[in-house]
This record gives sequence, C-alpha cells and structure tokens, in this order.
Amino acid sequence: MRIISKKTLRIFWEKYPDAEQQLKLWFRVASVAIWTGPNTIKNDYPSASIINGNRVVFNIKGNQYRLIVRINYHYQIVWIRFVGSHVDYDKIDATKI
Repeated sequence: MRIISKKTLRIFWEKYPDAEQQLKLWFRVASVAIWTGPNTIKNDYPSASIINGNRVVFNIKGNQYRLIVRINYHYQIVWIRFVGSHVDYDKIDATKI
C-alpha cells in the first residue's frame, strides 16, 4: 500500500512520543500489505473497525489513540484522515473526516 502521508504520523508522535513505536509498526505493516478489501485488513488487524466510505479505524496503543484511514483498494492507496486520542475521536464523525 502507498500511504499518504507519513508526515501526519510523524507530527503526531512528536507531540505524543508514547504512540511512536506503534505508529511506526502500523506504517511498516501497511506499507508492505496488499489489502484487497476489509477482510484482508482484518487478517493483519483483527480489532480494526471497518466503517462507511472505505474507511478503517485502527486502535493504537491499547485503544488510547485512534487512526482513521481511507483506502482505495484498486490503486492500493491509503490516506491518513485522522490520528488522535480516543477523546478527540469521540468528537468527530469518522465516516465524514
């Protein structure tokens, strides 16, 4: 998968260093993954939540943080739409971000 953009993750982990290792791990796994649909994501991340609009919510650091991505499976592109605390996640509409 091609991920757009790692910079978003880097900015976040600079502010929240405790999330750095798990975000880097997620990036490494996603970068080499070939996700063809929600089921293939669930193979790598069983706790991921599949939501409308080809969006997926990943739990980071024991669900302390949330990462929302939008995926184009055909072109193998992942857009990072949101990364934040669980409290911040509760304030947004994950299907529209």
